[in-house]
Amino acid sequence: MSLERGFSLNLAGHRFVGYSLAGITTSIGVPEAQILFDVGQGLPWQVGFSNIALTHAHMDHASGLPYLISQKSMQRRPTPVVYMPESALDPFHRMMKIWHEIDQFEYELDFRAAKAGESYDLGQGYKLQPFPTFHRVPSLGYSLIKQRKRLKSEWSQATPQELSQKRREGVELDEYYDENLLSFTGDTRIEFLQSSMARSSKCLFMEVTYWDERKSVANAREWGHIHFDEFLKALPQIESSHIVLIHASSRYTTRELMDHLRARVPEHEQTRITLWPR
Repeated sequence: MSLERGFSLNLAGHRFVGYSLAGITTSIGVPEAQILFDVGQGLPWQVGFSNIALTHAHMDHASGLPYLISQKSMQRRPTPVVYMPESALDPFHRMMKIWHEIDQFEYELDFRAAKAGESYDLGQGYKLQPFPTFHRVPSLGYSLIKQRKRLKSEWSQATPQELSQKRREGVELDEYYDENLLSFTGDTRIEFLQSSMARSSKCLFMEVTYWDERKSVANAREWGHIHFDEFLKALPQIESSHIVLIHASSRYTTRELMDHLRARVPEHEQTRITLWPR
């Protein structure tokens, strides 16, 4: 990892970049869709993203927002569109007023309230759809949807020559459909899996903060997080082809986490689970 690049992960034909360590910093971006999920403390590699989706307003997920807005302005880049839970709108506007006073410069802002069940157009065929999460403060998860095109099923047996002829005749052969590309939970209890959107996404980025007896399931739930024991129990509910575990506590080494995965996850499930680089 570097301040300029972040950690990079290639999965299911997509590239993801970022970092995540519980209580310290979380921010993961999808360059192809120009979307950044949470911002951590704000670092140079994040400046290029046009859209930001904040899951909640805790500092390890959101404190870097003023920095990124100032860097965008300094580099004369377009103002980022920032989606966030509605309850965070007023506090962030008040916070930016203070930064306007400190910097003696008024930044352009585009803060938007995100609501579960709604859909927001990101451009280039991508949509952002929030879903409910369950943290200590108001929070949301987000699904990234990509509009795809495919041949209608009734034409699947047609020859290329027949398809060409039908296209010349003006027949509409294709249909559009939505691919549930990924879901990102931010901080949440396991109940986020009530969302069919979240549990059926192609790639699921989900927090698992506590991993052993040093913190109990009750501790995890009290602080609005997921314990590895809960994850194992819920694993059969998750339909995703790829599950990326984020937000592990810094009390665990990477080797300890990998040992847990190898020892406790059923062998037939291990290939779809990835630990975010740390």
